Formats: sequence, C-alpha cells, structure tokens
Amino acid sequence: MKLIQLPTQAFEQRLKEEMVENPALETGKEDEYETDEFTSDEYDEYDDYDNDHIDADDINIDEYLSDDEIPNYKLQANNYSDDDEERTMPFAAPVSFHQNLSDQLNTFILSDNEREIAEFLVGSIDDTGYIRRSISDIVDDMAFTQGIYTDEKTVENILHIIHQLEPAGVGARDLQECLLLQLKHKTPSESIDLAIDILENQFDAFTKKHYDKLLQKYDISQDQLRKGIDEIEKLNPKPGGAYDSNSKMVEHVVPDFSIRIVDGELELSLNGRNAPELHVSKDYQEMLQSYKDSREKSNQQKDAVQFIKQKLDSAKWFIDAIKQRQETLFVTMNAIMHYQEEYFLDGDEAKLKPMILKDIADMVGLDISTVSRVANSKYVETPYGTKLIKEFFSEAMKNDQGEDVSTIEIKKILQNVIDEEDKRKPLPDDKLAEILKEKGYPIARRTIAKYREQLDIPVARMRKKI
Repeated sequence: MKLIQLPTQAFEQRLKEEMVENPALETGKEDEYETDEFTSDEYDEYDDYDNDHIDADDINIDEYLSDDEIPNYKLQANNYSDDDEERTMPFAAPVSFHQNLSDQLNTFILSDNEREIAEFLVGSIDDTGYIRRSISDIVDDMAFTQGIYTDEKTVENILHIIHQLEPAGVGARDLQECLLLQLKHKTPSESIDLAIDILENQFDAFTKKHYDKLLQKYDISQDQLRKGIDEIEKLNPKPGGAYDSNSKMVEHVVPDFSIRIVDGELELSLNGRNAPELHVSKDYQEMLQSYKDSREKSNQQKDAVQFIKQKLDSAKWFIDAIKQRQETLFVTMNAIMHYQEEYFLDGDEAKLKPMILKDIADMVGLDISTVSRVANSKYVETPYGTKLIKEFFSEAMKNDQGEDVSTIEIKKILQNVIDEEDKRKPLPDDKLAEILKEKGYPIARRTIAKYREQLDIPVARMRKKI
C-alpha cells in the first residue's frame, strides 16, 4: 500500500533504497543465467516467511534455484511508454536572494559598524522581501546575539540604504511602505504623484476601493483616478517573491501515466520508470548452489545460507509488491479514463462527470482507500496538458432538469460569469446565484460564496475597478 501511494519520482527513490539494503536484488539487463532443477529428499519443503530462525538444513534450496526466478526476470506492465531511457537536465546554480542583496551593499561606502548593521538587516528580510520586526526589536537582537551595540536612529538610517537596493520595495516593514518605495523609484509624473499621495494619505480608502471618496477628496476626473490606480496596481506587493521565482530551481512534474488518442480511441500507458527490470542476484544463487553441492556443511556455511534465505525472501517479496503496484495503478487509472471518456476525447471540462472515489472502487473491485492512494499526488499526461488525477474527482449536483452535473462544471460557469461582469459594478453573490439559476443551476447563495472562495475570487467590492 505504501508503494502504491508513491508517485514516480518517490518510487524511484524507494527502489534505490531497497537496492542498497538488499544485495540479493538487482536491476538492469544481465547475461542469461540458468540453474538446473534439483530434486533431493534431504531438503524439507520450506514455506515460512517470518523472522524466526530456521535451521539451514530445513531450507528448500531448490525453491530459490527454480526457473521462476531466473536472473533474466523482467518485471514490466503489459504496456508502458518509451521514455525508459534516463534523461538528465543541467541546472544553473543561482545566487540566493539574500546573497544578491549582500553583494549590492558593496556598492555603498560604509564603515565596519554600518556594514555589520546592514548585513544584519539584510538577514532579517524574509523571502517575500519584508522586514517583519520593529526597529527596537532589531536593536535588542543585535546587542544580545551579535554584540553590536547601536541605537534606533542609526538603524533607521541604514534601513534607508537597504531601501535603495533592488528589487525596489525590498526591506519594507508593511505593504504601504513597500508600494511607496516602488513608486518613488519611478520617474515622477502626474499619475505617479497622485498614486504616492493616495498611498500616503488615503491608504485605507484605496484598499477598501472607496473610489467615490477619492474622487471627491482630490476633485479629479475618473480618468485621472484610473491612471493613478493603474500605477499602483502595476506594483509588486512581494518584491522578494519575484526574485525567488526567477532564481528557484525548476521542478519538473513526472507524469505517472500517459493518455493518447489513437484513431479516435483512448490509449493508456504507465510511465516506463514504474516498470523496472528486477531479478534475484545470480551470485546469491551460486552461493546456494555451492552449499547444496558441498558434502560437509560448516556452521559458518549454515549461517550464510540463513542470511541468503532472508535476503532472497525479501527480494521476491519486493518484486511481487512492485508487480502488484503496477497492476493496481494501471487498472485504477484505466477505470478513471473510461469513466471520463468524453472529457479525455474532447478536453472540454464541462464534460467531466461527477465522480467520487467509490465510483472507481466499485468498478475495479478495490478498497476506496486504495483508489485514494492512486489518485493522490499522481499525474497523467493528456493531449490537454499534464493533470493531477484527483482533480477529475468531484461531487454531483442536480440541475433544473434533474440531471447530475459535476461541481467542476458549475465552478467553470461561475468563473466565466465573473470574468464577463462589468468590473465597475461587480456582481454580488446573490446576483450570481440568480444568473446561475437562469442557466439551469439552482444553487444557494452560500454555495456560490463557497465556490467563489475555492476559485480564489474576492467578494464583489474587492473586484471593483474604476
């Protein structure tokens, strides 16, 4: 069950760990190696897989030398993709956000004490670009942890230097200061000056989008206010995040499955990296063979056979577990593919059917928890992009015709309605509920609010634009 839950990359890591721990398990292609069958009455049948000590003479060595586990044993699904070859991609070693800020300090003429304070301030900046601590706390922290004794005025002066670093807005203590720092880095203009005034003196009215109050306060036209607001909306509220996203090493999603359309039919394949070639080490088989052929068996040889037996049992169990993992992954994803066949053939999210874990569990005859393990953290490559499998699951709701429709379809329609609304008069939740009812989806206002929050869409007032 643990192997089933692992996505492709984590599974590969687990496989490497098992290969290190169990020398009786090997992977890759080997020269064909076969062992003869032996039938000797002096070895009793052995069918015990627990950890109790078994005398070496009680081990049926033939069981470990049979043709069932020849070293050329290949473990693979009936179908798998052609991406078996290992591909590597070189990555750059970027300079960190904080190192970049420290490097910029070298362009300023600072005394040793000032540089120590500046370096401490840079170290206090979080990944989003803010200093979330008060100046008094920073002064105390430097004194107790660094032995740097200074005052708040000196730290304030050094902070002004930090505010000159790139990206603009870094080192701010709150959103208001961050936005103002970015505006003051820009070339002055009428709209820039208005934006600075709004942030300095009318920040609360701006954040609550009380545009009528701003028009009355500044006695300007809507076009002038719009230009000022546009300048603010262009700013980055998380200056550190922009640098971090550019320098962060790229993480590649490895799809566990691939779905293609061939002659109008869906074709599913399991990523070949989930189907390794595994076999039991021929060296271990040779050791058992030597023990079987030897006339005199020492205690040391018997202990070695006991160790070999344990490792071979573990190797066979792991191979069987991987085979079961492949079969479970394939049959589960195959059921999901056929259940959502209309979507995979067309790509229209409106054609996604309501589907819960129990639906698939009933189709494949597995437990719901097993289906959940397959769906979580697994990806499938489709003609419409790489998708997270659990995104295909959704609850059902009734439309005005009494038909079951997916909540995914309803959210898509809600998203479209909000995208097409007049942003000068955005639609409140009760109005959105009326519109969806007209479209054939009778949904309560509180349900609209829940879906809107799941889509990360703010309330009507916060969607308003002038």
